Amino acid sequence: MASDLSNCINIGKDTETKLIQAGIDSFDKLVSIGSEGAFIRLQTIDPGACLCLLYGLDGAIKGIKWNKLPPERKQALQQFYKMTKKK
Repeated sequence: MASDLSNCINIGKDTETKLIQAGIDSFDKLVSIGSEGAFIRLQTIDPGACLCLLYGLDGAIKGIKWNKLPPERKQALQQFYKMTKKK
């Protein structure tokens, strides 16, 4: 079940496993789907997917630690997260 996702910053074994379950089995696929698209897919597997996971995916795509995302990007991701939360 190993993929090149395990080499990405912010992506541990648990997230890698969930990404593969969601049909995202490579870094290239993650980049093409984008952090928001990948997050929506992950929510179908893990309804409790959190904002930090979304940050982590975005950081992985950019090759930076999630806490180094620019404040304006974090704000955009927060707005997206609020829209996707189940009420």
